[in-house]
Amino acid sequence: MKYRAGYRYQLSENEYYQSDIMPVPVLADTDFLALDGEGLLTIRAGYCWDGASGPVIHTPENMRASLIHDAYYQLIRLGLVHFAYRAAADRVYRRVCIEDGMSEARAQSHFLALRLFGGAAALKESEPVILFAP
Repeated sequence: MKYRAGYRYQLSENEYYQSDIMPVPVLADTDFLALDGEGLLTIRAGYCWDGASGPVIHTPENMRASLIHDAYYQLIRLGLVHFAYRAAADRVYRRVCIEDGMSEARAQSHFLALRLFGGAAALKESEPVILFAP
């Protein structure tokens, strides 16, 4: 048996997010994620993510933001989007939190935590590995 650990949620239907993150080259497509040349991020049903990281309480106001942010970071880890887009992904997280009802002050504190401590999560080495069970 092969599996990946560390996920908490699984998307039940496709989610789309339009942003100004438009990497060059423009083709980023996996089984669960796609980013096109117009900045449309597609997260397909079945995608798994762990929610907001750190000592953050998972709330409706950060659930969509954590999904979108995790998708961007995974594309970065896979080398499909350049690491230079990490800051843009962090800004998207803050923007989506505010759009979904989080106070600007709280969203800013999440953003600052991402900027200070989130870099390692965007590195290739932090991509979940395949584990084996008998």
